[in-house]
Amino acid sequence: MVSRRVMPAAFVVMWSSALVAGIIGVAAAPPLLLTAVRFGVAGLALGAFALAVRAPWPKGRALGHVVVSGLLVQAVQFAAFYTAMGFGMPAAVLSLMQGLSPVVIALAAGRALGERVTGRQWAGFALGAAGVALAVSDRAAFSAGAIALGVVGLLGMSAGTVYQKRFASGMDVRTGTAVQVLVSAPVVAAASLALETPRVSDWAGFSWAVAWLVLVNSIGAFLLLNTMLKRAPASRVSTLFFLTPSVTALMAWALAGQSLHPIALAGLALGGAGVLLAARDRRGRKSGQEDSQEGTDQLAAQDVVPSLPVGRSTRNRGSASG
Repeated sequence: MVSRRVMPAAFVVMWSSALVAGIIGVAAAPPLLLTAVRFGVAGLALGAFALAVRAPWPKGRALGHVVVSGLLVQAVQFAAFYTAMGFGMPAAVLSLMQGLSPVVIALAAGRALGERVTGRQWAGFALGAAGVALAVSDRAAFSAGAIALGVVGLLGMSAGTVYQKRFASGMDVRTGTAVQVLVSAPVVAAASLALETPRVSDWAGFSWAVAWLVLVNSIGAFLLLNTMLKRAPASRVSTLFFLTPSVTALMAWALAGQSLHPIALAGLALGGAGVLLAARDRRGRKSGQEDSQEGTDQLAAQDVVPSLPVGRSTRNRGSASG
């Protein structure tokens, strides 16, 4: 498993690479077909691994919560994002929309999870949003339909993250992630059969894209994401998405030969400053002002994600994953 101290950085790189691989994938096959195959292969691989290590599988109501969160985070998000890419939306712009998820999640987390968002965090969110907008401001040519799909993907991702934190935070990350992608595969496959002509025009490119998306993104990135969501508030974990647009731009420059403009570098710096501000621990607070539950949560969060300290949380202490 990835070292606890490098989890956030590893997650950002893995997550950002998905859109770069997606560029190759949607050029080789319809986007829903690509997404369905990605989910199917990843689900079988994760499921086989979970069975081999005898990891506990969710049951009953807990299973239902994992399914709902998976359909939102996996099926809705990626079906919408990759279809938008197929319609011509640049990967950097999609990454921008993903990068705005912390604001959406913070708005929802206050009500659904009882997570208090401080003024310092809101300032960090605003700075991060400005950074991601700056990083991709020179790549904003896309259709209204693609924009609508991007919004759907953003809402699916944000709603699924909050739902998972509220109702399925106790799931085993191995079996939970396997269930999420396995239930998403037939849903997206049915959409592909109904809306596309499933065919592959470039098997080499398609195979490479699927392999990368399965191993690095569906398995690696989501295992890290689900691990962090178990131990840290959703609003804190989501601040990592502020970094993905600029990192995506860097990867596109290194792997696809796209030029990296000074404005993108400025966006990278601004977005990083926003993440640091939003996730910064309030070290000046006296320890006696924190209740015992918060102290327990903070130690757990720092144990897994040292750079994402937990803020005050009054979420329902009796809630479980089902």
